[in-house]
Order: sequence, then C-alpha cells, then structure tokens
Amino acid sequence: MTETMLAVHQTARPHGFPTPGHFAFVESAVPEPGPGTALVENLYWSVDPYHREMMDGDFALNAPLEGRTLGRVVDSREPALREGDIVFHRQGWRTHTVVTPAEVRAVPRFDGVPLSAHLSILGGTGLTAYVGLTRIAELREGQDVFVSAAAGGVGTATGRLARLMGAGRLVGSVGTAAKAAYLTEHVGYDEAFDYRSGPAAELLAKAAPDGIDLYMDNVGGEPLEAAISSLREYGRIVRIGTIAQYNSTGTPYALRNLPDIVEKSLRMEGFLVSNYRDVQEELYEFVVPHLKSGRVALDETVVDGFGSIVDGFLGMLRGENQGKIIVRADGADV
Repeated sequence: MTETMLAVHQTARPHGFPTPGHFAFVESAVPEPGPGTALVENLYWSVDPYHREMMDGDFALNAPLEGRTLGRVVDSREPALREGDIVFHRQGWRTHTVVTPAEVRAVPRFDGVPLSAHLSILGGTGLTAYVGLTRIAELREGQDVFVSAAAGGVGTATGRLARLMGAGRLVGSVGTAAKAAYLTEHVGYDEAFDYRSGPAAELLAKAAPDGIDLYMDNVGGEPLEAAISSLREYGRIVRIGTIAQYNSTGTPYALRNLPDIVEKSLRMEGFLVSNYRDVQEELYEFVVPHLKSGRVALDETVVDGFGSIVDGFLGMLRGENQGKIIVRADGADV
C-alpha cells in the first residue's frame, strides 16, 4: 500500500459547464484508523450526473468530494470490518478513507459477476431504474415505455430491466446515431433516435406512433414535453433527473402542454433512490440470475486510474459514455 493519499477537491462554483480548473488533486498522508474504524483502499469510483447538481452548493469547497465507491479494507481496528473485506461507501473521490461500520455496506460476491456491477446495474444506477419501474410506475407486462438519456447508466439499466419485466415497445432517445444503434442491437430497445436530428415530438411520434404508457425522464425539457403529448390516458411519468438543465445558464425550458396532464389523467412523480435502500436485496434476486446466465450484460464505460476521475466525470457530462461510467484503480481487478 502506498503511503500517500490523493483526494479531489472542488475549488470553485461553475457557471455553466465545469472544467478541470474547478477541481484540484490534493496529496496527503494516508490516514490511520482509530478504535472502531478501518482504513479502506478504494478500487472503483462512480461519477454521476447528480454530482454536477451538487457542485452548485451542496459540495463544500476545498474538501474531498463524496461519491459511491467500492474499496478493500486494508487496516482495521474494528472487529466488524475485517482486512480484505470489500465494502461500499459514499466517501469517494479519494484513494483512501477511514470508515466506521455504520458508513459502509458489505458487498456480496456473485460467481461470474464483476465487482464493478455493484456500481452499475446492481448499484444505485440499477436500483434507480428498478424502483422507478416497479415502485413508482408500476410497470405492467405489455406496456410501452419511452426513456430519455437512454444510453447512460440509468437508461441502459432501465432498458434491460423493462425488457425482463415484459415491457411492450421500448423506445429511447440518445445523443448520437452510434448510441441509438447500441441500444437496439445490444440492450433490447425496439427503437432509438438521436434527439439532435429533429424536434423531439416528431421523433417520438415516429418511433412510437401508437403512443406510450410510461416515460422514464432523465432529462426534462423538450423530451418531457414530447412524452406528455405521446402518453396515453392514465400514463405515468417517472422523474429521475433533469440533466439538460444542470449546465444551463439560460431560462429553463417552459413546457407548453401541461394541460394534457389533467386532460389525460396523467401521473408524474419523482423520487430519491436513497429512500428505497430496503429494495436492494430484491434487486439482487431479480437481476443476478440473469447476469450469471448471460441474458443481461453489463453496460459500462470503464476509465482507468484515479488520476482520470475528473476527466471521466466531465466526459460523462458530455455524453461520451455508453452505459454507466466507472473509474477503476490501477490493478483493481479482484
């Protein structure tokens, strides 16, 4: 184990799209665990769209950023945390951290399933998709689904899970033709379109001419308006995120068809996945057998080296990833 720890600090509040200049890598000595704690060497880091939203005020400046992380216990002063254990925690964006048992969750190992899956389809990303489909939308077999940002982490997980649940027509919007092809050729989407190629309402109407029952909204703005128009009576909108506005400096997009929500008896609901941690074991039971059989593949873009974490985060905001973007420590395959 090295004697030096690296942590990423946010140094300024961005106005619009963040740049590498809003971050700093800060070096310090590796901390030593005290009684009741353990030192974790981090192996995998998750960089997520919500981090951009938190940069506007939730993250403290000049302090290590938080984030979902997998690490190995390397030095312990706590019997409940044994050296060699793999744990999940939220003290990410640093190479090492000291934790208490209350701050971590043991990560189960499933034969044939890569550890990184616990940050993608088995982690908060997959749990978001699963909760949205089962608890919020109550998806029923044969219902038609539209997903925005469909080639991202939550979007690909939503496609995989919705297909397993027996969804009918599955339509996604993405940012490139290559991503659209990936969704239809590998993830299970029936149709996918590049939202940059025309008005969202026209593109969605062409991809789902008979309408949709459910919209999983990761974007907001124009795609949300298009979905409201395409939804059938008693349709549902699950609000997951508004990534289209995270870097915007202008006036937010104004929806012009809100009366349709009343006239078609639509339901729109948002949620925080942190309120559904009790569903985690149910997610394992549902997905792990399909991962083992090969029916479900991992949709991950892996960036190697902690030194690349800022570049990985900014690349994710630019839409350079397919599936969940994960940063992996050198030599982290365990």
